[in-house]
Amino acid sequence: MKAFHAVLRVLAGAAAFLFILAGCMLTYEVTARYLFVAPTIWAAELSQLCLIWGSMIGMPWLLKTNQHIAVDAVTERLGKTAQRVCRVLAMTAIALFSAVVAWKGGDIFYDSFERGRTTGSMLDLPTWVSELAIPVGFALLFVQALIELGTAAARPAPTGGHVS
Repeated sequence: MKAFHAVLRVLAGAAAFLFILAGCMLTYEVTARYLFVAPTIWAAELSQLCLIWGSMIGMPWLLKTNQHIAVDAVTERLGKTAQRVCRVLAMTAIALFSAVVAWKGGDIFYDSFERGRTTGSMLDLPTWVSELAIPVGFALLFVQALIELGTAAARPAPTGGHVS
């Protein structure tokens, strides 16, 4: 588990870098377009790619560190046992959902890869480049949800660190 969490930490750092990179590309695009009347053909599409990959590879780290958005108005008022049950149910739902999305996303990625689909934009990137982020991100989220599920019954639900 330590090795997996080390990978998640590296991916979280990469996700942060991708978000910064997307912001820089979009700033450049706006500057080039409106100040110099010289728009790029790459900034919007590559920044979109950075946002997709950043979101997908950042998800498991957010789950591990309990930094994801949580609606806990009711669960905070429950006892510790009920909170554990809710956490087990939530992690089970996340694991099942992630498994389905990773599987179906893998099918979509593979189909696009086989057919050689492209974005059809001026940059004309292969669509599988962005589609691959879905099975990768959700497979990692699935593994982290299983880890969280395994520890949910043994310890109280985490508190703090999330947006209510």
